Amino acid sequence: MPNENPLAREILLSFWKVHILHHAAAGPVYGQWVLEELRRHGYDLSPGTLYPLLRRMERHGWLKAHERTGSGKAHARREYRLTPAGRKVLKQL
Repeated sequence: MPNENPLAREILLSFWKVHILHHAAAGPVYGQWVLEELRRHGYDLSPGTLYPLLRRMERHGWLKAHERTGSGKAHARREYRLTPAGRKVLKQL
């Protein structure tokens, strides 16, 4: 998010949180998919922005991460699932 002012950054982070919660309500999400989904909507954020955001959402108790091991040549990845607390937050929005 180059040259963003602090207010714009906070607004974008809030939007992205809602977007992540919405998709996690439908099923597990993972970082690379979220990056691609947000880019599809015109938002160009870096992994260095997204992954701390996912960890912060996990610390708030909104998401629960699960390590998913790959089979064959596939890499392991962290899947994030919506928690009951995350579902409550989403319903309040």
